[in-house]
Amino acid sequence: MSKVSVIGAGNVGATAVYYIAEKSIAEVVMVDVVEGLPQSKALDFLHTAPLRRYNVQITGSNDYSAIAGSDVVVLTAGIARKPGMDRMDLLKTNVNIAKTASQAIARYAPNAAVVVVTNPLDVISMVVLRETGFALKKVIGMAGVLDATRFRYFIAEELGVWPGDIEAMVMGGHGDTMVPLTRYTSVGGFPIAELLDAATIERLVDRTRKGGGEIVNYLKAGSAYYAPGASAAKMVEAIVKDERQLVAASVYLRGQYGHEGIFLGVPVLLGKNGVEEIIEIELTEEERRALDASAKAVKEGVEQLETFYKPG
Repeated sequence: MSKVSVIGAGNVGATAVYYIAEKSIAEVVMVDVVEGLPQSKALDFLHTAPLRRYNVQITGSNDYSAIAGSDVVVLTAGIARKPGMDRMDLLKTNVNIAKTASQAIARYAPNAAVVVVTNPLDVISMVVLRETGFALKKVIGMAGVLDATRFRYFIAEELGVWPGDIEAMVMGGHGDTMVPLTRYTSVGGFPIAELLDAATIERLVDRTRKGGGEIVNYLKAGSAYYAPGASAAKMVEAIVKDERQLVAASVYLRGQYGHEGIFLGVPVLLGKNGVEEIIEIELTEEERRALDASAKAVKEGVEQLETFYKPG
């Protein structure tokens, strides 16, 4: 069986582990710096196995060496947003956490694909790439799957239909400048524009952009974890099972969509090698402008990163 390691045993990491176990995707290791936290959650998951009828080994450790031999590593460690906190406010703390974790990944799991969940996602993915020294296809930010599933739910709620009938694609940075592509959004195969008027679609797009913040405002302390955990597990499954599944993910661009040297959410095929292919689709002028604005916001985050971050 494949091995997946999740770094960070907080809400997002633990939820991802649960979904991975539920589908018996892989043996799972949880690693966290808090003594006893990953061990306790791993044991709790094992106690659940007879009821939920999964049979995978789940272990917890405070030692990074436990990730040795992993096929996929999911990085969730970091602090969460608080109300009124912009994603970039997280940067300095989470960069240091990601730096330490990435160096451990490079040492103990040099052949792994890394799914990055820690925010600010697109910038943290850059840190992981630099610190691991991995091939570009091996470092993948979890963004589009989460943003698309929120968009899909909001549409389903509006129409009163089964959420699984909705297909959607969301590009761009993981934040308020994300770009839901309404032309590529459908309900049971029917274009969304045939079922909802333009004003309603725009309202749902806006709610999608602010979906994470909406949950933060309710929680007061902390952020979403069920949907992020499920989204990370979905990406892990596509890689472990070599599904070559078409999803949106934050990947390092080298000229695709007119952008160079940043992580940005675009359609990709996910398989055993990580990013098997970046898919370039035709965009309208409006979509292109929105994607460029999103890329600009990511570049500003990278520029901020450069003011204090030194690789190694």
